[in-house]
Amino acid sequence: MNRYPYIFEPITINGMTLKNRIVMPPMGSNFANYDGTINDDHIKYYEQRAKGGTALITLENVCFDYPMGTNGTTQLRMDNDQFLPGLWKFNERMHAYGACTSVQINHAGASATTLRLNGLQPVSASDVASKKGMNSPRPLTIEEIRMIVSKYAIAADRAKRAGFDCIEIHAGHSYLLDQFLSPHYNHRTDQYGGSAKNRARFANEVLGAVRKAVGPRFPISVRVSADEFVKDGNTIDDVLELLSYFSKEADILNVSAGINDNLQYQIDKMNLPDGWRSFMAQKVKNKFNKITVTSGNFRSPQVTERVLESGQADLIAMGRGLIAEPNWVNKVKFGNKELLRKCISCNIGCADHRIGKGLPIRCTVNPDVIGEDDFKLDKLKNKIKIVVIGGGTTALEAACSAAEIGAEVCLYEKKSYLGGLAHEIARLPDKRRIDDYVNYLRVRAEKLSNLEIHLNEYADLDIIKKQKPDIIINATGAHPFLPPIEGLQEARMENDSHVFDIFDLLNDLERFNQKEEKILVIGGGAVGLDVMEYFTEHQNSKVAMVEMLPEIGKDLDIITKLGMKELLNKYNVEQFVGTKLLSISNTAAVVSCADEERTLQFDKAFVCLGMRSYIPGFNDLQQFAQNEGITLLNIGDSKRARRIYEGTQEARGILNEVHLVDKYKKHVVVG
Repeated sequence: MNRYPYIFEPITINGMTLKNRIVMPPMGSNFANYDGTINDDHIKYYEQRAKGGTALITLENVCFDYPMGTNGTTQLRMDNDQFLPGLWKFNERMHAYGACTSVQINHAGASATTLRLNGLQPVSASDVASKKGMNSPRPLTIEEIRMIVSKYAIAADRAKRAGFDCIEIHAGHSYLLDQFLSPHYNHRTDQYGGSAKNRARFANEVLGAVRKAVGPRFPISVRVSADEFVKDGNTIDDVLELLSYFSKEADILNVSAGINDNLQYQIDKMNLPDGWRSFMAQKVKNKFNKITVTSGNFRSPQVTERVLESGQADLIAMGRGLIAEPNWVNKVKFGNKELLRKCISCNIGCADHRIGKGLPIRCTVNPDVIGEDDFKLDKLKNKIKIVVIGGGTTALEAACSAAEIGAEVCLYEKKSYLGGLAHEIARLPDKRRIDDYVNYLRVRAEKLSNLEIHLNEYADLDIIKKQKPDIIINATGAHPFLPPIEGLQEARMENDSHVFDIFDLLNDLERFNQKEEKILVIGGGAVGLDVMEYFTEHQNSKVAMVEMLPEIGKDLDIITKLGMKELLNKYNVEQFVGTKLLSISNTAAVVSCADEERTLQFDKAFVCLGMRSYIPGFNDLQQFAQNEGITLLNIGDSKRARRIYEGTQEARGILNEVHLVDKYKKHVVVG
């Protein structure tokens, strides 16, 4: 019996039949070649999601007006028939797995990538930048608008010839059509500005031209930002009116949200619940009675089924969820949902790589977004014994990966639970999603008969020697860094201490449930901001933060940084940047900023000055491995304290060493 009948109910949309209700929305990848052509890795990335059961694969936004409409570090192009062979190959590969395909044709407008404009000024409805700090665009002339409309039509025809089953027009997320639709960007006084009907005129002309180009029997989707979450932007009611002027030719209405200045609501931040945007989709569906798509942190099949069953939407767009878990559909369909590798919405390898750093996308929980499980095909030829010290996410990923290629693995964790710091951080209400990764790794490990897990057991040298390992993997993690600051150790040793570190909070949240206290956070990095978030959002406390750098959250990913800045402003968090902690007592801290000392009183203080590697007994371990000719690997936070992402990548990377030991059994020197 199918437990999720609504997810797996086929649907036909203007001649296109989808086998289920899960669609992959367009997400920039930075995989394209520099010249805008598609490559084999790019196709393979999408192929994994088609093979995993996704019904509709939407190719990321493709440039049809080069260079004025382009964005991203690298972007696919279709402004010329030269690009057709690669796109046709893409469609052949997706169709081979029963997936339908769509392509998002999009003009970036004021969001265009400056480096590719060769000194030209970007274009838009008005002279308003698409994001704070970006270059101001120039308003398009009416003649230029008409030319762009014709280019949309040409691109639509080209997409149809390339073998796509559907076309999506992007009219949201601070791209060109949204720059006309939104009063935040559109300050025009001609027939393309002012009233809702005028602001919708450009989009209406585009949809009309596209429909004429592809004919009546071809699906067209339109993506909109249903609420822009800015004071002078569109609300859901505004968008409902706008859609009444330009949605006639659309078969599918894809309901998203947000603009460039609040990306945390466009690329959802971690603490937004599964399906949080669905109420917007329902309003659109109720008014226009068209096929409607919703998105927004969908990870749970139960929530997905409930949204479909309730009629809030017809299709579920799962973006980062499919980067993390290409096989989401098949695992749910065939009863393996406990093995879903759910996206934790950390936005590090995907959004921050692509938008913040201009790099190809990666994933914190999926160490290979292109090859997926290909590593399992390269099995070991010899019996290889591996001891893993530690039970955090890095240790678990390394242990599972090694076991899955045939190694005999013993993992030792001195605590009574698995997951390490990730599991501990997940105790915070706004970080609960992180435990999804821990749970996935735990279930995955339990299903491997050649992986033994020893909890409540410290792997000393005697235990390791008894295992006679070929490889030892040290992944003992990190602990809080407490520098030699005057008064710090004394304050922490007092019977009624008011000075804590992050583990004090995580290990006993109930102890810190007093409301409306005065909290001082020393350190404005990720850990300090987690503490700030907890006490402002959940304890209604007044928080002050001290940070030596000139900015709070300097090294955070772009989405988390925006979310945290929002909280800092919302709760009027006092920020002392460029400020050094000189001394601390049980009730006050003395800080220095611009050579001026100041005393900050508090009810509780949290010292969050980063983490440091924790490698007890490593020198003895290193000597033992050297003497015995055993490969010793130190990975994750025990190598250097970083994020879960780096640990996951290093954990999968150990397979190179495992294969080397397999090739030269007993003849590999210590790494």
